[in-house]
Amino acid sequence: MPELPEVEALTRFLTERTAGKRVERCELGAIAALKTFDPPLSSLVGRVVVSVTRRGKYLCMDLDGQWLVMHLARGGWVRWKDKLPSDRARPSRSPLALRMGFDGGSGFDVTEMGTEKRLALWVVGDPDEVEPLATLGVDPLDASFDTTALAALLGAASGNVKTVLAAQSIIAGIGNAYSDEILHVARLSPYKAARNLDAGEIERLHGAMVGVLADAVARAVGQEASELKGDKKRAMRVHGRTGEVCPECGDVVREVSFATKSLQYCATCQTGGKPLADRRLSKLLR
Repeated sequence: MPELPEVEALTRFLTERTAGKRVERCELGAIAALKTFDPPLSSLVGRVVVSVTRRGKYLCMDLDGQWLVMHLARGGWVRWKDKLPSDRARPSRSPLALRMGFDGGSGFDVTEMGTEKRLALWVVGDPDEVEPLATLGVDPLDASFDTTALAALLGAASGNVKTVLAAQSIIAGIGNAYSDEILHVARLSPYKAARNLDAGEIERLHGAMVGVLADAVARAVGQEASELKGDKKRAMRVHGRTGEVCPECGDVVREVSFATKSLQYCATCQTGGKPLADRRLSKLLR
């Protein structure tokens, strides 16, 4: 799933290639992906791209006062083409969800792989008309997001720290992968209650959050869109590395599996050497 660093890189990638360009084509390939009907998708044709921005994990394209908002969900991606195919996108069972072309023939396809079709598109007059976007929490790379702000969020939250990190209404932009990475760097159990973190743990968590995300953004920005997913996987310390060696202590990276996803962690670095039981609502094995 694209998270804050990849979406930030995609935002800058699209800004460089689309700013000032006029939309010549805008074709829907997946009817279920479009969540609005007024104004229609066709109303974007003829408009000029003013900017592309990021809010959490959402891509927001300003087309001369009208907005295309995209959420790539778990299997979505943006595939840039210097020359788009001439054939029009049509509703089908293919991965293609949206095709947008600009003057000069360039453009991009928005695709979604896998069976879980959660990619979403909105055409709106203001991004805040998109309900989940309007309720986003703080951006963890915002300059105002300090340890005091994090402590206030954690103190008011219910649930474990892993859940809170990935809750978009609390902290926007972090998902399953980067929450694993942040907790590993912070040396915290994913199942520790968020409101029970002490001052030292909150400071470690804030430093890990800013450091992991800033490093990932710096690494991702400037890369071709086609390279971002592979780079993300290669850079992971523990996420997606079950059975491999922890880069910090040499212990094995362990996993807790759920119905549709899993988390990875190092018992030595994060849970005092005690493995987590591999079941939903795990507790430390006694």
